[in-house]
Amino acid sequence: MEDQRHKPNNKYRTVCCIGDIHGHITKLQNLWSNLQAQINPPDFHSALIIFLGDYCDRGNNTPAVLDFLISLPSKYPQQTHVFLSGNHDLAFAGFVGALPAPADGSNFSDTWSEYEANEEREGWYKEVEFERMHVQARRWAGKMSGFDPVKKIEYKGSIYDAGPTFEAYGVPHGSPDLIKAVSAEHKKFLADMVWVHEEDNVCIETQDGIKQCKLIAVHAGLEKKRGIEEQLTYLRARDTRISKVEALSGRKNVWDLPEDVAESSTIVVSGHHGKLHIEGRRLIIDEGGGLEHNPVAAVVLPSVTIVRDTDQPKK
Repeated sequence: MEDQRHKPNNKYRTVCCIGDIHGHITKLQNLWSNLQAQINPPDFHSALIIFLGDYCDRGNNTPAVLDFLISLPSKYPQQTHVFLSGNHDLAFAGFVGALPAPADGSNFSDTWSEYEANEEREGWYKEVEFERMHVQARRWAGKMSGFDPVKKIEYKGSIYDAGPTFEAYGVPHGSPDLIKAVSAEHKKFLADMVWVHEEDNVCIETQDGIKQCKLIAVHAGLEKKRGIEEQLTYLRARDTRISKVEALSGRKNVWDLPEDVAESSTIVVSGHHGKLHIEGRRLIIDEGGGLEHNPVAAVVLPSVTIVRDTDQPKK
C-alpha cells in the first residue's frame, strides 16, 4: 500500500500523521504541498492532521517551523490539528519555562538524580535559572561534543543536537539569552503541546478490507510491558515529575504494541525512531530522523499511503 496515490475518500475521514521535522522548514513546506496535491481537496480540507513531534533541533530553522505550525488553524479552519510533544520539544519547553509544573507541587530539580552520573560527560546547563529546570532541559542546553555512535554524526552542541535551535534564534548555543529570544507565541505553542492523542473511529485499509479502529498517537510509542491505562493516564496529565517519559523518549521498549492492546483494534502511531515502519496496526513515521539527506514523511489513512517531501509532482 506504500507510495500509492491517496484515493478520493467519500466515506471515511482522512487522517494525516506527519513525522519528525527537526527544524527543516523547506522539507515541511514541500511535504505539506505534496499532501495537498495528492489528497482529494475536500478530504484534505476536512482532515485530521497529527504532527508526531520533534519540531526543533538538528535542522537550522526551528522558528520558521513553529511559525508554519502556528499558522495552520487559521489557514485551514476546517482541518483539525494536533501537535504532539516530542522528547526534543519537551526539553526545549523546559528550558524556556513553557513546561507545565508538576501537579503535586514538587520541584523540577527532583528529576535530576536519575541522570546525575551523566552530568559532567553531557555538560549540563548550569547558568541562569538552571535551578528551576527539568533534567531534560539541562541536558538539552548542555555542551556535548564528539561523535554520536547512534546517528553516526557529530553532536550539534548537546546530547539533543540543540545547537542549531539556539543559533536560529540568534543566540550562542547554551546561552540563557534564548529564554528571552523565544517569542511569547512560540512559548505558548510549546506549553500547549499534548503528550498523547486518542481518536476513535479511525479507519485503516487492511488485506481484509477497511477496519475501524481506535488510534493512539504518541511521539515514541507505548511501553510493551506496561498497562495501557496507566500509560495513558500520565500522558494525558503531562506528568512532569517523570525524569524520562518513555512514551516520548523510549526505543526498543516502545517499538511494539503494548501487550494488552496487541489483540484489540487499536492503531499506535509514532515518530522518533529514525525509521519508516508499517506493520499491521503499529505505524512508525520518522524516515528523516532530523538528518539533512533523509526525507520527511507522512502516512495518510485509511489508505496507508506514504507521502514524502521529496515526492515529485504527478504528471
